[in-house]
Amino acid sequence: MRIGIVCPYTWDVPGGVQQHIGDLAEALIALGHHVSVITPADDEAELPPYAVSAGRAVPVPYNGSVARLAFGFLSAARVRRWINEGGFDVLHVHEPAAPSLGLLACWAADGPIVGTFHASHVRSRAMTVTAPILQSALEKITGRIAVSEAARTTLVEHLGGDAVLIPNGVATERYAMADPLPGWPGRTDLPHGPGEGGALGFLGRMDEPRKGLDVLLRAFEILGRRRPGLRLLLAGPGDADDVMARVSPELRDRVVVLGMVSEEDKVRAYHSVDVFVAPNLGGESFGIVLAEAMSAGAPILASDIEAFERVLRGGRAGVLFPVGDHEALAEAAEELLDDPARRKQLSAEARDAVRAYDWSSVARDVLRVYETVAFDSAGVVESGRGV
Repeated sequence: MRIGIVCPYTWDVPGGVQQHIGDLAEALIALGHHVSVITPADDEAELPPYAVSAGRAVPVPYNGSVARLAFGFLSAARVRRWINEGGFDVLHVHEPAAPSLGLLACWAADGPIVGTFHASHVRSRAMTVTAPILQSALEKITGRIAVSEAARTTLVEHLGGDAVLIPNGVATERYAMADPLPGWPGRTDLPHGPGEGGALGFLGRMDEPRKGLDVLLRAFEILGRRRPGLRLLLAGPGDADDVMARVSPELRDRVVVLGMVSEEDKVRAYHSVDVFVAPNLGGESFGIVLAEAMSAGAPILASDIEAFERVLRGGRAGVLFPVGDHEALAEAAEELLDDPARRKQLSAEARDAVRAYDWSSVARDVLRVYETVAFDSAGVVESGRGV
Protein backbone atom coordinates (compact mmCIF):
# COMPACT_ATOMS: atom_id res chain seq x y z
CA MET A 1 0.00 0.00 0.00
CA ARG A 2 0.96 3.63 -0.40
CA ILE A 3 0.46 5.16 3.06
CA GLY A 4 0.59 8.83 3.99
CA ILE A 5 1.01 9.60 7.70
CA VAL A 6 0.37 13.04 9.18
CA CYS A 7 2.25 14.09 12.33
CA PRO A 8 0.74 17.07 14.20
CA TYR A 9 3.76 17.96 16.36
CA THR A 10 7.18 19.20 15.34
CA TRP A 11 9.76 16.49 14.68
CA ASP A 12 12.45 18.69 16.28
CA VAL A 13 11.18 18.14 19.84
CA PRO A 14 10.90 14.48 20.87
CA GLY A 15 7.53 13.30 22.11
CA GLY A 16 5.40 10.20 22.41
CA VAL A 17 3.31 10.88 19.31
CA GLN A 18 6.38 11.55 17.15
CA GLN A 19 8.01 8.37 18.46
CA HIS A 20 4.84 6.42 17.71
CA ILE A 21 4.67 7.73 14.15
CA GLY A 22 8.36 7.11 13.43
CA ASP A 23 8.25 3.56 14.74
CA LEU A 24 4.99 2.82 12.89
CA ALA A 25 6.47 4.15 9.63
CA GLU A 26 9.56 1.98 10.01
CA ALA A 27 7.49 -1.09 10.88
CA LEU A 28 5.27 -0.58 7.82
CA ILE A 29 8.28 -0.04 5.56
CA ALA A 30 9.82 -3.25 6.92
CA LEU A 31 6.59 -5.04 5.90
CA GLY A 32 7.06 -3.82 2.32
CA HIS A 33 4.78 -0.79 2.17
CA HIS A 34 5.53 2.68 0.80
CA VAL A 35 5.27 5.27 3.59
CA SER A 36 5.59 9.05 3.58
CA VAL A 37 5.25 11.20 6.73
CA ILE A 38 4.53 14.93 6.71
CA THR A 39 5.37 16.85 9.88
CA PRO A 40 6.16 20.32 11.18
CA ALA A 41 9.95 20.68 11.27
CA ASP A 42 12.40 23.56 11.59
CA ASP A 43 15.36 21.55 10.33
CA GLU A 44 14.55 19.42 7.28
CA ALA A 45 18.05 17.96 7.29
CA GLU A 46 17.28 16.16 10.56
CA LEU A 47 14.22 14.36 9.19
CA PRO A 48 14.36 10.64 8.39
CA PRO A 49 14.30 9.75 4.66
CA TYR A 50 10.59 8.91 4.69
CA ALA A 51 9.54 12.31 6.14
CA VAL A 52 8.95 15.76 4.61
CA SER A 53 8.48 19.13 6.29
CA ALA A 54 5.28 21.15 6.20
CA GLY A 55 7.09 24.19 7.57
CA ARG A 56 8.12 25.63 10.89
CA ALA A 57 6.05 25.06 14.01
CA VAL A 58 4.75 27.53 16.57
CA PRO A 59 4.14 26.88 20.29
CA VAL A 60 0.47 26.43 21.19
CA PRO A 61 -1.01 25.44 24.59
CA TYR A 62 -2.59 22.01 24.14
CA ASN A 63 -3.57 19.13 26.48
CA GLY A 64 -1.89 20.59 29.55
CA SER A 65 1.41 21.41 27.87
CA VAL A 66 2.83 23.57 25.09
CA ALA A 67 2.83 21.74 21.76
CA ARG A 68 4.68 22.95 18.67
CA LEU A 69 2.15 22.80 15.85
CA ALA A 70 1.83 24.05 12.27
CA PHE A 71 -1.36 25.66 10.99
CA GLY A 72 -1.67 28.31 8.31
CA PHE A 73 -1.73 29.02 4.57
CA LEU A 74 1.83 27.80 3.91
CA SER A 75 1.30 24.57 5.83
CA ALA A 76 -2.07 24.01 4.16
CA ALA A 77 -0.51 24.42 0.71
CA ARG A 78 2.29 21.99 1.50
CA VAL A 79 -0.13 19.41 2.90
CA ARG A 80 -2.36 19.70 -0.16
CA ARG A 81 0.61 19.30 -2.54
CA TRP A 82 1.94 16.31 -0.55
CA ILE A 83 -1.44 14.59 -0.76
CA ASN A 84 -1.85 15.30 -4.48
CA GLU A 85 1.62 14.03 -5.31
CA GLY A 86 1.54 11.05 -2.95
CA GLY A 87 -1.18 9.00 -4.58
CA PHE A 88 -1.88 7.37 -1.22
CA ASP A 89 -4.15 4.37 -0.81
CA VAL A 90 -4.88 5.56 2.71
CA LEU A 91 -4.12 8.68 4.74
CA HIS A 92 -3.36 8.19 8.45
CA VAL A 93 -3.88 11.33 10.51
CA HIS A 94 -2.69 11.49 14.12
CA GLU A 95 -4.49 13.77 16.61
CA PRO A 96 -6.90 15.09 13.94
CA ALA A 97 -8.62 17.31 16.50
CA ALA A 98 -5.42 19.25 17.23
CA PRO A 99 -5.08 22.61 15.43
CA SER A 100 -2.30 21.34 13.19
CA LEU A 101 -1.53 19.39 10.02
CA GLY A 102 -4.03 16.60 10.69
CA LEU A 103 -6.95 18.97 10.50
CA LEU A 104 -5.57 20.50 7.30
CA ALA A 105 -5.09 17.05 5.79
CA CYS A 106 -8.66 16.02 6.56
CA TRP A 107 -9.99 19.12 4.83
CA ALA A 108 -7.74 18.59 1.80
CA ALA A 109 -8.09 14.82 1.28
CA ASP A 110 -10.73 12.95 -0.71
CA GLY A 111 -9.66 9.33 -0.23
CA PRO A 112 -9.92 6.97 2.75
CA ILE A 113 -8.68 8.47 6.03
CA VAL A 114 -7.75 6.78 9.31
CA GLY A 115 -7.47 8.90 12.44
CA THR A 116 -5.54 7.95 15.58
CA PHE A 117 -6.48 9.69 18.83
CA HIS A 118 -3.74 9.84 21.47
CA ALA A 119 -4.83 12.57 23.88
CA SER A 120 -6.66 12.03 27.15
CA HIS A 121 -8.60 14.87 28.79
CA VAL A 122 -10.60 14.70 32.02
CA ARG A 123 -12.62 17.57 30.62
CA SER A 124 -11.85 19.85 27.71
CA ARG A 125 -13.99 22.95 27.25
CA ALA A 126 -11.93 23.96 24.21
CA MET A 127 -12.56 20.63 22.49
CA THR A 128 -16.26 20.75 23.32
CA VAL A 129 -16.63 24.33 22.04
CA THR A 130 -14.72 23.67 18.82
CA ALA A 131 -16.36 20.30 18.12
CA PRO A 132 -18.89 21.74 15.60
CA ILE A 133 -16.02 23.35 13.66
CA LEU A 134 -14.02 20.14 13.71
CA GLN A 135 -16.89 18.00 12.45
CA SER A 136 -16.42 19.07 8.83
CA ALA A 137 -12.97 17.49 8.98
CA LEU A 138 -13.58 14.60 11.37
CA GLU A 139 -16.63 13.32 9.50
CA LYS A 140 -14.29 12.46 6.62
CA ILE A 141 -12.40 9.96 8.80
CA THR A 142 -13.61 6.48 7.91
CA GLY A 143 -11.53 4.53 10.43
CA ARG A 144 -10.81 5.63 14.00
CA ILE A 145 -8.13 4.28 16.32
CA ALA A 146 -7.62 5.12 20.00
CA VAL A 147 -4.34 4.21 21.68
CA SER A 148 -5.98 3.63 25.07
CA GLU A 149 -9.32 3.46 26.82
CA ALA A 150 -8.67 6.97 28.17
CA ALA A 151 -8.15 8.33 24.65
CA ARG A 152 -11.24 6.46 23.43
CA THR A 153 -13.32 7.93 26.25
CA THR A 154 -12.12 11.44 25.36
CA LEU A 155 -13.14 10.88 21.75
CA VAL A 156 -16.59 9.53 22.65
CA GLU A 157 -17.38 12.21 25.23
CA HIS A 158 -16.10 15.27 23.36
CA LEU A 159 -16.38 14.47 19.65
CA GLY A 160 -18.81 11.59 19.38
CA GLY A 161 -18.37 8.34 17.51
CA ASP A 162 -16.22 5.42 18.59
CA ALA A 163 -12.85 3.89 17.79
CA VAL A 164 -11.06 0.56 17.71
CA LEU A 165 -8.51 0.23 20.50
CA ILE A 166 -4.94 -0.35 19.25
CA PRO A 167 -2.28 0.50 21.84
CA ASN A 168 0.91 2.41 21.27
CA GLY A 169 3.70 0.25 19.96
CA VAL A 170 7.27 -0.04 21.15
CA ALA A 171 10.31 -1.55 19.43
CA THR A 172 11.05 -3.86 22.35
CA GLU A 173 14.28 -5.27 20.92
CA ARG A 174 15.74 -1.76 20.60
CA TYR A 175 15.64 -1.33 24.38
CA ALA A 176 16.36 -4.88 25.54
CA MET A 177 20.16 -4.68 25.81
CA ALA A 178 22.56 -1.77 26.42
CA ASP A 179 25.55 -0.81 28.50
CA PRO A 180 24.93 1.74 31.27
CA LEU A 181 26.07 5.32 30.78
CA PRO A 182 29.64 6.18 31.79
CA GLY A 183 29.93 6.53 35.56
CA TRP A 184 26.75 4.56 36.21
CA PRO A 185 27.15 0.94 37.32
CA GLY A 186 23.79 -0.14 35.97
CA ARG A 187 21.25 -2.34 37.71
CA THR A 188 22.44 -4.80 40.31
CA ASP A 189 20.89 -7.71 42.15
CA LEU A 190 22.30 -6.40 45.44
CA PRO A 191 20.26 -4.52 48.05
CA HIS A 192 21.04 -0.83 48.50
CA GLY A 193 21.00 -0.07 52.19
CA PRO A 194 21.55 3.47 53.55
CA GLY A 195 24.78 4.85 52.13
CA GLU A 196 25.30 1.90 49.80
CA GLY A 197 24.30 3.62 46.59
CA GLY A 198 21.40 3.05 44.27
CA ALA A 199 20.01 5.18 41.47
CA LEU A 200 16.60 6.49 40.47
CA GLY A 201 15.84 7.60 36.92
CA PHE A 202 13.40 9.90 35.12
CA LEU A 203 12.89 10.63 31.43
CA GLY A 204 10.46 13.25 30.20
CA ARG A 205 9.94 16.94 29.64
CA MET A 206 11.42 18.47 32.76
CA ASP A 207 9.69 21.81 32.19
CA GLU A 208 6.21 20.30 31.84
CA PRO A 209 4.42 20.18 35.23
CA ARG A 210 2.16 17.23 34.38
CA LYS A 211 5.21 14.99 33.95
CA GLY A 212 5.58 15.19 37.73
CA LEU A 213 9.29 15.94 38.09
CA ASP A 214 8.63 18.15 41.13
CA VAL A 215 7.05 15.17 42.89
CA LEU A 216 10.18 13.13 42.27
CA LEU A 217 12.48 15.95 43.38
CA ARG A 218 10.56 16.31 46.65
CA ALA A 219 10.84 12.57 47.22
CA PHE A 220 14.57 12.73 46.51
CA GLU A 221 14.92 15.43 49.17
CA ILE A 222 13.61 12.89 51.69
CA LEU A 223 15.53 9.88 50.42
CA GLY A 224 18.78 11.69 49.69
CA ARG A 225 19.17 12.77 53.30
CA ARG A 226 18.86 9.28 54.74
CA ARG A 227 20.62 7.48 51.88
CA PRO A 228 23.91 9.32 51.27
CA GLY A 229 24.85 7.14 48.31
CA LEU A 230 21.61 7.59 46.38
CA ARG A 231 21.79 9.31 42.98
CA LEU A 232 19.18 10.69 40.57
CA LEU A 233 19.49 10.60 36.76
CA LEU A 234 17.27 12.96 34.78
CA ALA A 235 16.89 13.14 31.00
CA GLY A 236 14.63 15.11 28.68
CA PRO A 237 13.98 18.63 27.39
CA GLY A 238 14.19 21.42 29.94
CA ASP A 239 16.48 23.90 31.66
CA ALA A 240 19.09 22.08 33.75
CA ASP A 241 19.82 25.18 35.83
CA ASP A 242 16.15 25.53 36.67
CA VAL A 243 16.00 21.89 37.77
CA MET A 244 19.09 22.22 39.92
CA ALA A 245 17.69 25.34 41.56
CA ARG A 246 14.87 23.15 42.91
CA VAL A 247 17.34 20.78 44.60
CA SER A 248 18.89 21.54 48.00
CA PRO A 249 22.57 22.56 47.64
CA GLU A 250 23.80 19.62 49.70
CA LEU A 251 22.12 17.14 47.32
CA ARG A 252 23.01 18.69 43.97
CA ASP A 253 26.21 16.72 43.47
CA ARG A 254 24.10 13.55 43.38
CA VAL A 255 21.71 14.76 40.69
CA VAL A 256 22.77 14.41 37.04
CA VAL A 257 20.75 16.26 34.41
CA LEU A 258 21.46 14.99 30.91
CA GLY A 259 18.96 17.18 29.08
CA MET A 260 18.01 16.06 25.57
CA VAL A 261 19.63 12.72 24.76
CA SER A 262 20.17 10.68 21.63
CA GLU A 263 18.13 7.53 21.09
CA GLU A 264 21.21 5.47 21.96
CA ASP A 265 21.82 7.30 25.24
CA LYS A 266 18.14 7.11 26.11
CA VAL A 267 18.31 3.32 25.94
CA ARG A 268 21.51 3.35 28.01
CA ALA A 269 19.83 5.57 30.60
CA TYR A 270 17.10 2.97 31.16
CA HIS A 271 19.86 0.43 31.87
CA SER A 272 21.74 2.78 34.24
CA VAL A 273 19.29 2.99 37.12
CA ASP A 274 17.91 0.60 39.72
CA VAL A 275 14.39 2.03 39.58
CA PHE A 276 12.75 4.03 36.79
CA VAL A 277 10.23 6.55 38.15
CA ALA A 278 7.21 7.85 36.21
CA PRO A 279 5.62 10.42 38.56
CA ASN A 280 3.19 11.85 35.99
CA LEU A 281 0.22 13.80 37.32
CA GLY A 282 -2.24 13.03 34.52
CA GLY A 283 -3.06 13.75 30.90
CA GLU A 284 -1.40 10.51 29.76
CA SER A 285 -3.41 8.13 27.61
CA PHE A 286 -0.69 5.48 27.49
CA GLY A 287 2.87 6.52 28.36
CA ILE A 288 5.36 5.42 25.71
CA VAL A 289 8.29 6.18 28.04
CA LEU A 290 6.85 3.64 30.44
CA ALA A 291 6.72 1.00 27.69
CA GLU A 292 10.31 1.77 26.69
CA ALA A 293 11.53 1.36 30.27
CA MET A 294 9.59 -1.91 30.54
CA SER A 295 11.25 -3.14 27.34
CA ALA A 296 14.61 -2.41 28.96
CA GLY A 297 13.58 -4.49 31.96
CA ALA A 298 13.79 -1.55 34.34
CA PRO A 299 11.89 -1.97 37.62
CA ILE A 300 9.09 0.60 37.41
CA LEU A 301 7.69 2.92 40.07
CA ALA A 302 4.79 4.94 38.66
CA SER A 303 1.91 7.13 39.75
CA ASP A 304 -1.42 5.33 39.77
CA ILE A 305 -3.04 7.22 36.91
CA GLU A 306 -5.41 5.03 34.91
CA ALA A 307 -3.21 4.72 31.82
CA PHE A 308 -0.17 3.56 33.81
CA GLU A 309 -2.23 1.15 35.88
CA ARG A 310 -3.45 -0.54 32.71
CA VAL A 311 0.00 -0.84 31.12
CA LEU A 312 1.48 -2.14 34.39
CA ARG A 313 -1.25 -4.76 34.76
CA GLY A 314 -2.73 -3.20 37.86
CA GLY A 315 0.63 -3.14 39.66
CA ARG A 316 1.94 -6.60 38.76
CA ALA A 317 4.49 -5.24 36.26
CA GLY A 318 5.44 -2.18 38.32
CA VAL A 319 4.80 -0.56 41.68
CA LEU A 320 2.12 2.13 41.79
CA PHE A 321 1.93 5.03 44.26
CA PRO A 322 -0.83 7.66 44.75
CA VAL A 323 -0.50 10.37 42.14
CA GLY A 324 1.26 13.49 43.45
CA ASP A 325 2.21 11.91 46.80
CA HIS A 326 5.97 12.46 47.14
CA GLU A 327 6.12 10.79 50.55
CA ALA A 328 4.53 7.62 49.19
CA LEU A 329 6.95 7.74 46.25
CA ALA A 330 9.92 7.99 48.64
CA GLU A 331 8.67 5.10 50.76
CA ALA A 332 8.05 2.84 47.75
CA ALA A 333 11.41 3.70 46.19
CA GLU A 334 13.24 2.86 49.41
CA GLU A 335 11.51 -0.49 49.66
CA LEU A 336 12.51 -1.36 46.10
CA LEU A 337 16.12 -0.28 46.58
CA ASP A 338 16.37 -2.60 49.58
CA ASP A 339 14.66 -5.55 47.88
CA PRO A 340 16.63 -6.93 44.89
CA ALA A 341 14.36 -9.96 44.57
CA ARG A 342 11.34 -7.69 44.13
CA ARG A 343 13.19 -5.59 41.55
CA LYS A 344 14.12 -8.73 39.61
CA GLN A 345 10.51 -9.93 39.67
CA LEU A 346 9.21 -6.57 38.44
CA SER A 347 11.79 -6.56 35.65
CA ALA A 348 10.63 -9.97 34.42
CA GLU A 349 6.94 -9.01 34.68
CA ALA A 350 7.59 -5.77 32.78
CA ARG A 351 9.35 -7.54 29.91
CA ASP A 352 6.48 -10.00 29.68
CA ALA A 353 3.74 -7.34 29.83
CA VAL A 354 5.31 -5.13 27.17
CA ARG A 355 5.30 -7.89 24.54
CA ALA A 356 1.67 -7.03 23.82
CA TYR A 357 2.85 -3.63 22.58
CA ASP A 358 5.64 -4.77 20.24
CA TRP A 359 5.39 -3.15 16.81
CA SER A 360 5.49 -6.57 15.14
CA SER A 361 1.92 -7.03 16.40
CA VAL A 362 0.69 -3.45 16.57
CA ALA A 363 1.62 -2.54 12.97
CA ARG A 364 -0.37 -5.49 11.63
CA ASP A 365 -3.41 -4.39 13.65
CA VAL A 366 -3.11 -0.92 12.12
CA LEU A 367 -2.79 -2.45 8.63
CA ARG A 368 -6.07 -4.27 9.13
CA VAL A 369 -7.77 -0.91 9.73
CA TYR A 370 -6.13 0.49 6.57
CA GLU A 371 -7.37 -2.47 4.53
CA THR A 372 -10.88 -2.13 5.92
CA VAL A 373 -11.23 1.56 5.02
CA ALA A 374 -9.57 1.03 1.64
CA PHE A 375 -12.00 -1.81 0.88
CA ASP A 376 -14.97 0.25 1.99
CA SER A 377 -13.81 3.15 -0.17
CA ALA A 378 -12.74 1.34 -3.35
CA GLY A 379 -14.37 -2.05 -3.03
CA VAL A 380 -10.99 -3.74 -3.32
CA VAL A 381 -7.79 -3.76 -1.26
CA GLU A 382 -4.72 -3.43 -3.49
CA SER A 383 -2.27 -4.44 -0.80
CA GLY A 384 0.60 -4.76 -3.26
CA ARG A 385 0.22 -1.36 -4.91
CA GLY A 386 3.23 0.89 -4.47
CA VAL A 387 5.42 -1.82 -3.00
